[in-house]
Amino acid sequence: MKKISVVTGCYNEEENVYELYRQVKEIFGALGGYTYEHIFIDNASTDKTVEILKSIAAKDKNLKIIVNARNFGHIRSPYYGLLQAKGDAVINIASDLQDPPGLINDFIRQWEAGHEVVVGVKTGSKENSLMFTVRKLFYKLLNSLSEEKQIENYSGFGLFDKKVVEALRGIKDPYPYLRGLILEISSDVALVEYVQPNRAAGITKNNFYTLFDMAMLGIVNNSKVPLRMAIFFGMIFSFIFFIIGVIYLIYKLIFWNNFQLGVAPLVVGVFFFFSVQLVFIGVLGEYIGAIYTQVRKRPLVIERERINFD
Repeated sequence: MKKISVVTGCYNEEENVYELYRQVKEIFGALGGYTYEHIFIDNASTDKTVEILKSIAAKDKNLKIIVNARNFGHIRSPYYGLLQAKGDAVINIASDLQDPPGLINDFIRQWEAGHEVVVGVKTGSKENSLMFTVRKLFYKLLNSLSEEKQIENYSGFGLFDKKVVEALRGIKDPYPYLRGLILEISSDVALVEYVQPNRAAGITKNNFYTLFDMAMLGIVNNSKVPLRMAIFFGMIFSFIFFIIGVIYLIYKLIFWNNFQLGVAPLVVGVFFFFSVQLVFIGVLGEYIGAIYTQVRKRPLVIERERINFD
C-alpha cells in the first residue's frame, strides 16, 4: 500500500495537537488502502504540547515526534519536518486547525489523478477581515514583483509527491521559502479552494515580525525588482533635483537681490531625499542579509530527540 506522510509544525499548541491528531487518524481510517505517518515537529514548546504528543505516541506508532533543541522559527522547522518524511506523498498541515484536515481527501484524490503538487488556496477566511485583506494584497504584490508566477492565497498547506520532496532535499537552503521553491521544482500543480476557518483554540503565534519576515523572504527570494527600483528611482530623483537646482540657479542670477530660497524647501527636500535613501538601504540590507544567511550554511534545525522513528 502507498504511504502518506503528514507533517505538522507546532509551537505551544497544547489545545489543538490532540484534536488534529484525532481528525487525521479518523480520515485515514475511513480512506483505507493507505498506510500513514503523522510527524509533529515541535519548536521547543514551553507548554504541554510535547507531553501530550508523547502520551499519544506511546499508544500509536503512526505518530512520530521531533523535538527541536530550541525554537528555530516558523520557516525552518516545518520545512525540516517535510524533509524527514518517507511517504510516497507528503502533506504539510498547520497545527492550529485553520488548515482543514478534511481537505486531505481532496489532496490525495488529485495526487492519484497524476498531479505532483496539490495546494490549498484560500478563497475566503473567517479570521479578521482586515488581516485577510492585507494578506491578499501582499500575495498580489509578490506576484507582480516575482520573476515567476506565484500562487496567490497559498500558505504552504498542500500535498507534495515524493519526487518533489526529494528535489527539496537536494536544495541546501538554510532559510528556504517553500511556497516559491515548489513552483521552481514542479509546474504540475492542482489547486483546491477552501475557506479558512477560525482558530479552534489558543492564540496565534504569528506576530508582526513573523509576518513581515515571511513577506520579505518571499520578495527577496523571488524578485530582483526592488533592487532595480532603487536604481530607477535614484536616476529619476537625481534628474529632478538637478533640474530644480538649475532653475533655482537661473532665478538667483536673474533676481539676485530679490529672490530668497528660504529654509522650508531645503528642509522638505533633504528629509524627503533621506527617507527615500533609508528605504532603499533597507531593501539592500535584506538582500545582503539573505546572502549572509546562505554563506553561513547553518543547519535548518538541531534536534533534541526523536520518538517512534525506526
